[in-house]
Amino acid sequence: MSFEVTILGASSATPTSTRNVSAQLVHLLGRFFLFDCGEGTQIQLRRFGVKMQKINYICISHLHGDHYLGLMGLLSTMSLLNRKKELLIFAPKGLESILNLHLKLSYSVLSFPINFIEFNTSKMKKIFEDDVFELFSFGLRHRIPCWGFKLLEKQRPRHVLKDMIEKHKIPYSAIHAIKSGKNYTTECGQLLRNESLTSKPYKPRSYAYCSDTMPFDNLIDFIFDVDVLYHDATFHSNLSEKAKSTFHSTAKQAGIVASKANVKKLILGHFSSRYKNLDILKQDAKSEFENVDIAKEGETWKLQKTYD
Repeated sequence: MSFEVTILGASSATPTSTRNVSAQLVHLLGRFFLFDCGEGTQIQLRRFGVKMQKINYICISHLHGDHYLGLMGLLSTMSLLNRKKELLIFAPKGLESILNLHLKLSYSVLSFPINFIEFNTSKMKKIFEDDVFELFSFGLRHRIPCWGFKLLEKQRPRHVLKDMIEKHKIPYSAIHAIKSGKNYTTECGQLLRNESLTSKPYKPRSYAYCSDTMPFDNLIDFIFDVDVLYHDATFHSNLSEKAKSTFHSTAKQAGIVASKANVKKLILGHFSSRYKNLDILKQDAKSEFENVDIAKEGETWKLQKTYD
């Protein structure tokens, strides 16, 4: 029952010798999401042993190069590997035109179809769902149109207890109804309450990705109560004026957002290349919020199951 976040890159516009630009892979119950695709992302996928053909969905936050310039290379490699499965790309208006122009001028045709879904509102909006998850977009506050994402796991069905199935000889045809919360009546007329036949499922888990943004009031509502939040922490609070002028956040501001939004864990990312030792950013955020981690390339965070 995996829900994992793997960092592929967490540097800001300028990469360093040890940090690549923005990209991360999220795995939720067999579905693979790529959030942003900065230059070199396909190399990072190979470096950390991720099969790129498993990616089902790509979410591009905005059209600054450090968030999407790796996309054309990734798509080209997928095609060279003879991908056939459709790829869904959620992106700002303009990205489809950029990719189509590249394909036209290079006389290239991809081996697989792409379904582009463009953002059309800065409000919280569900942009996709299946039987396992819901994916939402919401506007951020940056120099150009920019969006964040929230990934919500849907409530899992109740777990039917194997020993109760065997004890009462419950037929397979009745399992689905029991999972959905129904009681069961045996052949001899005994009513078995659902609570005695099943165990409660774990609480649905949630993740939010806030790439490039300055703090703003509505953000708290968009990400309230998520289990894990990835948030822009480009600067230390001693450069708060620079953060404001570039429409970014300080690590301390990210901590304030996490505290107000009641998130369980904060992952800091999008670091300025001026910082060699990222611990000063971690301590800056911890002055406002205790459960803070630094985004490190190749590191994976597992969202834990919890029960009421």
